[in-house]
Amino acid sequence: MSREMIAACQSKIEEVAHAEVASSASQSYRSVPFVELRNILPSHIDIISPFVDQLIRFISRFREPGENTFDIELALREALANAIVHGNQEDIRKSVYVKCRCTADGEVSITVKDEGTGFENDVVPDPTSPDNLLLTHGRGIYLLKTLMDEVHFEQGGSVVHMRKRANTSSDATRKPQ
Repeated sequence: MSREMIAACQSKIEEVAHAEVASSASQSYRSVPFVELRNILPSHIDIISPFVDQLIRFISRFREPGENTFDIELALREALANAIVHGNQEDIRKSVYVKCRCTADGEVSITVKDEGTGFENDVVPDPTSPDNLLLTHGRGIYLLKTLMDEVHFEQGGSVVHMRKRANTSSDATRKPQ
């Protein structure tokens, strides 16, 4: 990939002082400072690694020192690959839209949107079933749901929202799939 294409994909930072964020435990609202980045990426598979590396460096600034961001990194790589390969069919005329919000206390929310037609999330086969264990594909959505604390799809599957809670142990918060 050319340096011009990578440079064109550099982040535009939109800083926001406060946002009203719903607390999932109490359903009350609290004011939390956050920073939000919005990016538009070309549907080119080679952009994933440099973009993810850059975004993870940014995210690491909001997480506790020594806290592993590997779960977020792998989930982001999978979501971007799904958007580029399956959603946009690697059509270079289409884009992938990424929004990343990091709160001051370490919570990370990422939204990935493609320009594809979506998919039926309920129809995706379970990669852990005995019939699917030897398949070489079909584990991306399973990984997203396993690695992140919350994952949900909108617009027929062309938008994925992922959230990693603030400074929590990944093993303690993971739900079995």
